[in-house]
Amino acid sequence: MVKLFVGGFPLDMTELDLVKIINLHGEVSTIKIVRDKKTRICKGYAFLEMKDREGAENAVIALDGTPMGDRTLNVKINEENAVKPPPPKRSFGGYNSNNNRSGSSYGSSSNYKRPVAGDAPKAKRPRRAT
Repeated sequence: MVKLFVGGFPLDMTELDLVKIINLHGEVSTIKIVRDKKTRICKGYAFLEMKDREGAENAVIALDGTPMGDRTLNVKINEENAVKPPPPKRSFGGYNSNNNRSGSSYGSSSNYKRPVAGDAPKAKRPRRAT
């Protein structure tokens, strides 16, 4: 199975219409047109799986850059062996990598020094008589 990305087709196009165009170049096994979750309106791109690589390559060669109405088709093979870099680690309110409180009200200015216990002189309280 070879995965294809197809974008730039008219928004009123159905799965069947798209399969008819791609099937001229190779056999399509599955198709998923991406739609808005609330309105169910097509977003103008789809993902397909084709039976063999040769058919997928033929579809890319024949259809990529083809004008359709006021839009232009964009057909690409999704390479499965392409490794995506992992997303950066995010801090969720704890300590960041510099051991500074992230999200604190003290700010992150390098000129500011956070008060530490023992820095300010304590007021002398009178002792209780025992």
